[in-house]
Amino acid sequence: MYLVSGATGNVGREVARELLAAGHRVRALVRNTAAQLPDGAEAVTGDLDNPDSLTAALEGVTGLFLLPGYADMAGVLDRAARSGVQRVVQLSGMSAGSGDRTNAITEYMIASEDAVRNSRLTWTIVRPSAFASNALRWRDQLRQGNVVTEPFATIRTAVIHPGDIGAVATTALTMQGHGGAVYEISGPQAMTPADRLSVLADVLDRPLQLQPQSDDEARAAMAATMPPAYVSAFFDFYADGNLDESRVLPTLETITGRPPRTFREWAEEHAEDFAAAQ
Repeated sequence: MYLVSGATGNVGREVARELLAAGHRVRALVRNTAAQLPDGAEAVTGDLDNPDSLTAALEGVTGLFLLPGYADMAGVLDRAARSGVQRVVQLSGMSAGSGDRTNAITEYMIASEDAVRNSRLTWTIVRPSAFASNALRWRDQLRQGNVVTEPFATIRTAVIHPGDIGAVATTALTMQGHGGAVYEISGPQAMTPADRLSVLADVLDRPLQLQPQSDDEARAAMAATMPPAYVSAFFDFYADGNLDESRVLPTLETITGRPPRTFREWAEEHAEDFAAAQ
């Protein structure tokens, strides 16, 4: 039995799907048992901010997929070890490799990695590039028309299909030889936001256009939806150039035996999500 946190989200859902497709039993950690889950997943309630709430969820579990950034990661991992869990895959981010704890996002990634390294479990850390599914943030703009505004419009990222993150996590959870590994994984092509929007325009058969935001516009828009420390973190990554997610890495194919899926494949799978916004 495998317990997947964030199983209603972009990555956790794909981890659950990959595990189920491989024939494994999956328990999905949710706060609401009415949440929509991949077919075959068992919903169980629990809160990663409260390790004591996880006792029932961890019963009979041998492997755990964890999202980063919770306040008591050490407590969660201790509870898992005492429940008989043997392996954990910790989702992280590429910025963790910099060791820069002055960046708020990098800091919580590093703290999560430190917790699994110091746990009693066999651990694997997965650091993906930016998610292809980040394009879903364009849906509200596409409800209004065909123009998308986007910050950091010149930055190239080798965006990764969340299903490929799920495939790596599943391999690490279910097969030997991945304990103590830190895997940086990427998609197959470095693309600007305009490149990705062009693919989406072709898939949706719509004349979509990108309108780059100035740094001042981007800062104001971001400040309306996230804490100041996170705004500064993103500017550190992309305006100051301290995070490079443009690298196309061979890791995913080495681990899973299959090449990374393209942004076009992701867009075609999610065309209905955008079609509903027309």
